[in-house]
Amino acid sequence: MRQTPGETAERTTERTATASHIPPDAERLRRWRMVLGADSADGTGRALAGQDAAMDGALDALYGGGAGKKPNGRGTGGRSAGLGASAPSVARWLGDIRTYFPSSVVQVMQRDAIDRLGLSALLLEPEMLEAVEPDVHLVGTLLSLNKAMPETTKETARAVVRKVVEDLERRLESRTRATLTGALDRSARISRPRHRDIDWDRTIRANLKNYLTLPAPDTATTAGDTGATGATPTGTVVPERLIGYGRSSRSAKKDIVLCVDQSGSMAASVVYASVFGAVLASMRTLSTRLVVFDTAVVDLTDQLDDPVDVLFGTQLGGGTDINRALAYCQSRITRPADTVVVLISDLYEGGIRDEMLKRVAAMKASGVQFVTLLALSDEGAPAYDHEHAAALGALGAPAFACTPDLFPDVMAAAIEKRPLPIPDKEYQP
Repeated sequence: MRQTPGETAERTTERTATASHIPPDAERLRRWRMVLGADSADGTGRALAGQDAAMDGALDALYGGGAGKKPNGRGTGGRSAGLGASAPSVARWLGDIRTYFPSSVVQVMQRDAIDRLGLSALLLEPEMLEAVEPDVHLVGTLLSLNKAMPETTKETARAVVRKVVEDLERRLESRTRATLTGALDRSARISRPRHRDIDWDRTIRANLKNYLTLPAPDTATTAGDTGATGATPTGTVVPERLIGYGRSSRSAKKDIVLCVDQSGSMAASVVYASVFGAVLASMRTLSTRLVVFDTAVVDLTDQLDDPVDVLFGTQLGGGTDINRALAYCQSRITRPADTVVVLISDLYEGGIRDEMLKRVAAMKASGVQFVTLLALSDEGAPAYDHEHAAALGALGAPAFACTPDLFPDVMAAAIEKRPLPIPDKEYQP
């Protein structure tokens, strides 16, 4: 039986059945027929035709060869299927799957085609790049091929990457700005605010101990027609201590250092970190530095005005030396009490482990807020070095995976020096 991406055929045929009012039994048989594939009609009594046959062909080209399939599409058994090592045939197949399947499924199938059939090299051709559905994973693949990419392809590749980056910025920027602006205002509270800068909610809560009950008024009040009279006691909170927001300042209130592992397994995290880095850098109340590393360290802060330039400045793959990267970041810290360092890494350290941990401990002791993200992506629970994660947790720098939607809340908590909103425990060491 053929495996499909997320039971693609079943979900797609269900929508088709709803539209054409196919009887439930017939639709159930049709689904099984699609799952079994073109060469497995025995027992169903139903042949594939029309759009069903075309959908099956698109699925069969990718998933029909089973474990014995070779990258050129010819399996070791008697059945032949596949995309072949031909750009025109792959481009046609990409067009077919975009016709028959929703965008989210197309992205899964593209990723499977690159992984299962070894089609990465074909992405070096402009015609191929124009045919694919851009997404974060495709950007990661393009970045890994960056050094081998011919000049004729680079402009097309940049256009693909820019489309993905702009989509991410539209989705993430407004919430990030709103969340962090509020956190920065709250972190700058002052004890003698002007009237318009008073945080009334916190002021009242801070002065509840000063609540006074006032004496009843001299004149009794009449209650209804019963003739009963009585005085309603009143009270007030004496604001002995005012709490307010600090006024906006042109100088940066906080320094943010994003230290990002650019080893091959961190591709999606590199993409998201670059987008967030550009958003943070655009906020005048933050001073943002972006550092990427493998066994070498590269400071991309000067390119943060364009996340596409940042991404093409990375070099996915290679080893990992977290200690060296943190040493560089530590050397750039001038205001420890107002600095947040975010290490984004799976923690597979190739450098000096003990030195890395000592460096984190030293930064925290100086007042730096240190955050460790095992991944910054939507890919679920990541693979990571559990021993190193546990050691960082023991230092008060818990390591956890973070989705892009959660990242603004994590940064807001770090800026305000609150406990971090760590997600499900299964993501922790």
